[in-house]
Amino acid sequence: MTSHPHAGEPHAAGLGQRLNWLRAGVLGANDGIVSVAALVVGVAGVTTDTAALFTAGIAGLVGGAISMALGEYVSVSSQRDTERSLIAKERRELRELPEAELDELTQLYRDRGLSEATARQVATELTAHDALSAHLEIELHIDQDDLVNPWHAALSSAVAFTLGALLPLLAILLPPPEWRVPVTFVAVLIALALTGTVAAHLGGAPRGRSALRLVVGGALALAATWLIGTLLGTTVV
Repeated sequence: MTSHPHAGEPHAAGLGQRLNWLRAGVLGANDGIVSVAALVVGVAGVTTDTAALFTAGIAGLVGGAISMALGEYVSVSSQRDTERSLIAKERRELRELPEAELDELTQLYRDRGLSEATARQVATELTAHDALSAHLEIELHIDQDDLVNPWHAALSSAVAFTLGALLPLLAILLPPPEWRVPVTFVAVLIALALTGTVAAHLGGAPRGRSALRLVVGGALALAATWLIGTLLGTTVV
């Protein structure tokens, strides 16, 4: 297996990126569920007024989605700028120091377990085919044709957060007033168990433990905000 380190690499890299996007989407949805649920449950501790709950939920949804999108855009833009800088640096080194770069590529393949002769042959053939791609792949783990897109990241993060936030918003608005908080608690905890299970599956972690962490954390967040809302509603109103 180590004699062919490039075999199947583009496919594996593409799969890994798709899994990362999916994992980010699950986490974004989870943020939307917890943050908006905590907000509306806290408000529900103060009032049962539907307009107030709707306003608070929509404000949390819009503000959270924008915040998530901006954060993701800035983060991914920085990553892409770094990748572009590394690509430009590698291109310059290949132009100015081709022999040194060939030696470096040879050593990288020797470090992978190839013999000196085989590593030299592989490095020479890959350099003749596409020197830049060869160095970017094994040295920096970058695919110049598949750089991260900050707009895609921002959009997917905002959409995931919005979809997650819709659940507690609907759960707090649709039932009769006396059932709003219990229904929201149950809906949110079930959703957190599902997102925790999916996230654990994607990351190869134990599913039960991951789901339990999210459920316990979500339950504590909801209980805390509802209690704060109830106390403030009692003392202030």
